[in-house]
Amino acid sequence: MFTTAEKLITTRNLKPKKKEGFLKVISIFSFLGIMLGVATLIIVMSVMNGFRTELTEKILGFNPHITIKPYSNSITENFYSDIKNKYKKAKVIKSLNGEGVIITSNKAKGVLVRGINKNQIKELDLFQKNIIDGKISNFNNGKIIIGKHLAIELGVVVGDKINLMSSASSPSLFGMVPKQSNYKIISVFSSGLYEYDKNVIFFNLNDSLSFFEKTNDDINLEIYLKDPLNADIYKNEIQEINPGLFVSSWSDQNKSFLSALKVERNVMFLILTLIIIVAAFNIISGLTILIKNKTKEIAILKALGLSKKSIIKSFFLTGFIIGLTATIAGVILGVTFSIYIEEIRQFLSSVFNLQIFPADVYFLDEMPSEINARSILSISIFSIIITSLASIFPSFAVAKVEPIKALKYE
Repeated sequence: MFTTAEKLITTRNLKPKKKEGFLKVISIFSFLGIMLGVATLIIVMSVMNGFRTELTEKILGFNPHITIKPYSNSITENFYSDIKNKYKKAKVIKSLNGEGVIITSNKAKGVLVRGINKNQIKELDLFQKNIIDGKISNFNNGKIIIGKHLAIELGVVVGDKINLMSSASSPSLFGMVPKQSNYKIISVFSSGLYEYDKNVIFFNLNDSLSFFEKTNDDINLEIYLKDPLNADIYKNEIQEINPGLFVSSWSDQNKSFLSALKVERNVMFLILTLIIIVAAFNIISGLTILIKNKTKEIAILKALGLSKKSIIKSFFLTGFIIGLTATIAGVILGVTFSIYIEEIRQFLSSVFNLQIFPADVYFLDEMPSEINARSILSISIFSIIITSLASIFPSFAVAKVEPIKALKYE
């Protein structure tokens, strides 16, 4: 593909003379620009992929895949039994959710209250793997389970009692007042989702009915599937069985959030792609200056019989090698950073006393990363194509060099 002469010319071009220091600087900046652009793009894409995957797994792990709520019809025991028999591999759990306010001596904290059947609480993945203190075996009336960050914020531990105020009201000598009850903490969970651990509490379904002054007709059903990605198919089936119920899937409940993640990822990809393109323009500048400085050498080569095609190929190869080596270096750097991104975050946070990737903003306790081979391959191919195109245009300027004129004025 390339002759020995073309390779020798390329080697000379890649090793500028001392008097060509400016050219060397441009080559170095071209290399660094492409390398850092590729590395940054890989790191950002890996973090965005990891962020989306981690959040989706958390959503699927700790929230129902399908939720069935009373609408014009209530959820009867017969319907509950039919759903359990129809979807035998799924977990079908009775629940009643609402909002409450935790009252302490110095603050009030709003929380999402989830009432779960005490005999079914162990079926949830959240309580099979993520209990960090206490036990859920004694999940009876008057007992609650709270998240780690909520426990830290309130300064409570297992065995303490908290006062919870309901949105429902009860009569008193002074009229209707918000209902309040005391509950004992029997367990603390850590899901890894900061907002979830800070804002959600669980208690017995019977307590939930009493706390919100609801009846069995208000009870919801939560379905946890083996294949949650097909939740919309099952949702439509259930809706057809009983159109008088409101049925929603996990994707319905998180549609805006998932769409925002996708848009953010695409925007970041576009911005970082522009960095690579800008860096590629440095190759155009570098090769143009190189050709200008080597006009005499090009003229001599042409006078000695070397074809225009060979000289063009040698200058193209110069730019291509810079782009290829920079891309490979960028891939190595990007993948290395992606693998150790959490360790790097912790190191930088401790050294500079900075809060990088705060859990209260990004929902997760750790910075996630998911390296996707297809994404890396796409980024690498794109970078090589851009740098190759950037090398073509200045290379054709060699054809305009006329040996007689070039040597006449030397």
